[in-house]
Amino acid sequence: MASLLGSSSTLAANDEFSLCVNKLQDTARQRGVSEHIIESSLAKVKFVDKVIALDGQQPEFSTSFADYFEKRVTPWRVEQGRKYFAIHRELLNQLTQKYGVPGQYIMAFWGLETNFGSYKGSMPVLDSLATLACNPRRAEYFTAELMQALKLQEKYQFNSRDMVGSWAGAMGHTQFMPTTYANHAVDGDGDGKVDLWNSVADGLTSAANFLHSLGWKENERWGREVILPTNYSYEYLGSKDVLALEKWASLNIRQVNNAPLNVADMQAALYLPAGHSGPAFLGYHNFDVIMRWNRSEFYAISVGHLADRINGANELKVSAPNQARFNRSVIKALQEKLNQLGFDVGEPDGVLGRNSMAGLQAFQRSKGLIADGYPGQSTFNALGLPQS
Repeated sequence: MASLLGSSSTLAANDEFSLCVNKLQDTARQRGVSEHIIESSLAKVKFVDKVIALDGQQPEFSTSFADYFEKRVTPWRVEQGRKYFAIHRELLNQLTQKYGVPGQYIMAFWGLETNFGSYKGSMPVLDSLATLACNPRRAEYFTAELMQALKLQEKYQFNSRDMVGSWAGAMGHTQFMPTTYANHAVDGDGDGKVDLWNSVADGLTSAANFLHSLGWKENERWGREVILPTNYSYEYLGSKDVLALEKWASLNIRQVNNAPLNVADMQAALYLPAGHSGPAFLGYHNFDVIMRWNRSEFYAISVGHLADRINGANELKVSAPNQARFNRSVIKALQEKLNQLGFDVGEPDGVLGRNSMAGLQAFQRSKGLIADGYPGQSTFNALGLPQS
């Protein structure tokens, strides 16, 4: 009986997907996709169970900064980044001159996205996008991405079997979604075709062009690791507090060699990804540009520091401390307790975002704790909650 029920459910899902693909074919016609591509590619897409599973998968635990950072900024990536920088030095110098983006940053993005092109994903892009377009959760977004992928296939005569990428449809050396591919990818090798799978020159040039379009400021770095004074009040913390470097210098924020900050006409925000016991960073304008590529502070810090290391810099002065990963249910309980106590953090969702950090800081100050917005053991104790 269970087997029969499973088969019936699978048949129903297949019928539903077939109906959706028929509608997607109508949409493709309305959006100017050729009948040849519709019949040869879109009509043959397959439903991928794994894609739905991955899309709906919310990690039970949040990753600590140390766990995230140490898996990405590795000695191997630094070594490979320096090696490939030397190999592609002429192209990278040309890209820096044209787009204003130094080569070490392009290498850092390439390294984090695909391990310098060694792994670009293996899932059929059209199948993944069609599967997600037929799922109500983000159907509109993925329908648009699917239509753009079909237009790219038509424009550059890509074979469907060669269009592979991540489960969500990100493609090539730079893991561009189809819309980003269409709007920002560039023919870097001059062969008349923008091929992010097979052309390193296209991939690196496209990365530089994309960063330039996101607002990269020439002759400015991403940010830097800094040292906080022992009496720092943590009044200014996170992306909401963007201050002039002159202000940060007046607060005795210093470089890691203990020299005063170089005061330029620049703005910065202070980030403590592991709380007061871990490394501290000032993020400049280009930090925000990196965040537009990937909305993760951990990612932006990793890209920036990897770029510095590729360019010859030392390891972090303050190592990322080993910290327990937080179960999302624990964070949700923390958020609920803060709301109950009048420290509004918004709807409890188990994710430590900007509102949660601000509410946590306010609570920590009320209890005379270090107000770093990080939920350490002393904060859990003050809230009367278990940490795990």
